[in-house]
Amino acid sequence: MALRKSKGSWSRKNVIALTEPKSLNSEQYRTIRTNIEFSSVDRQMKSVMITSACPGEGKSTTAANLAVVFAQQGKKVLLIDADLRKPTVHTTFQLENMTGLTSVLLKKYSLKQAVQTSKEQNLDVLTSGPIPPNPAELLSSKWMEELSEEACAAYDMVIFDTPPILPVADAQILGNVADGSVLVVSSGKTEKEKAAKAKEALDSCNSKLLGAIMNGKKRSKHSDYGYYGREDNFIQR
Repeated sequence: MALRKSKGSWSRKNVIALTEPKSLNSEQYRTIRTNIEFSSVDRQMKSVMITSACPGEGKSTTAANLAVVFAQQGKKVLLIDADLRKPTVHTTFQLENMTGLTSVLLKKYSLKQAVQTSKEQNLDVLTSGPIPPNPAELLSSKWMEELSEEACAAYDMVIFDTPPILPVADAQILGNVADGSVLVVSSGKTEKEKAAKAKEALDSCNSKLLGAIMNGKKRSKHSDYGYYGREDNFIQR
């Protein structure tokens, strides 16, 4: 899906599906939601990981908006900030971050105790919690698998906002936990070589690579937008 740049400044804190639900971009997020729902014919997609090749390509904005449109559909949704290096979900949804994912993984709080409600009905949020010195080790622990299983049992859809996949191993680790993964690329910013390397990294995970979302693409009045919903349509050389 090529997302059009909005008038004015584009902020990662702007959850447009929440603030402007009738906008074109919000409709595009709903189209992405539909593609995710129909991406697997053999099993229900219960958890999706959103990542990017490199920082600053819009993966956190995408994760937040997808969480909102799934919740607007009436599904019970949990958005997990699994970026334990540069978390932003708590800022986006104006929530406290004293407890969160790290607190649950370290067994200081239960998932139910750490989850917070958002302004959007049906959408709960698990913020990152305190930033740990060992993010990759925490995410690769058996406690992360147990948390994911518990979350998927309690919610209709679980969305993980993860770090970029090329600089650190965190997203690849989480790719073995989530049912599916989506790669966000930024128009005019993401290099094709890096996008291809990111795809290779996601292909090596247990989760199904659902496709890529092109973020920040300007549309002319004669252009159309498309969702790269299958691997064979993935942006590559």
